[in-house]
Formats: sequence, structure tokens, C-alpha cells
Amino acid sequence: MKALPIVIAALGGALVGAAAALLLAPQKGSDTREAIKSFIRSHIPGIKSSELESLADQIADEIRDVK
Repeated sequence: MKALPIVIAALGGALVGAAAALLLAPQKGSDTREAIKSFIRSHIPGIKSSELESLADQIADEIRDVK
């Protein structure tokens, strides 16, 4: 169970980094989702595609709400 806190920390860092990058460089929604997916893939190797899609959509929605 030692891996769980590491995964949670990685997800948190990915979310903060992705949100900051997207807020500083606005772009089309489809480009935003691709940027989020790329960032998550590079920081969380082995993430399932379905989880990646869901997480990217959630982050994009949150960013849209902040704007």
C-alpha cells in the first residue's frame, strides 16, 4: 500500500501543473484535452485509457469553470 500515496501525490501534482499551464496558455477545448492527456501520460505511466479520458475530461471541465 506504499504506492497509493505516491500515486495520489502524482495525480495532485499533475492536476496543479496542468491547470496552471492551461490557464496561462488558453487554447481550443480539444487541444486542451490533448495537452492534459499528454501531461498525465508523461507523469503517470501505466494509467488506463479509460481513467485517462475521465481524468482529462474532469480537469478540462474544472478549468472551464474557473475561467
